[in-house]
Amino acid sequence: QVQVVEYGGGLVQAGGSLTLSCAASGVILSPADWYRQAPGKEREWVATIGTIGSTKFADSVKGRFTASRDDARNTVYLQMNMVKPEDTAVYFCQAYNNWGQGTQVTVHS
Repeated sequence: QVQVVEYGGGLVQAGGSLTLSCAASGVILSPADWYRQAPGKEREWVATIGTIGSTKFADSVKGRFTASRDDARNTVYLQMNMVKPEDTAVYFCQAYNNWGQGTQVTVHS
């Protein structure tokens, strides 16, 4: 049975940092994607972590977010720095079309 779980979301002040984690069982998170969905908006791609740790980011987060992986733990991370109110969303992780339930990130100014 495949299970993908995101955690680490919460309330953070604008300009601050937050690290999201995504752990899975039954599927290897390689590669893996982070997406987010803000209220009333479509789900949008945020980042991809490739099989050898390569990363790509959406323009909206490039330079502020980083991503990494721990293959031993089958876990991927999204380090969010210099967050903005527009980063407020539910953040999801997916691999091979297996999605988690998401974790809420709220940025207050």
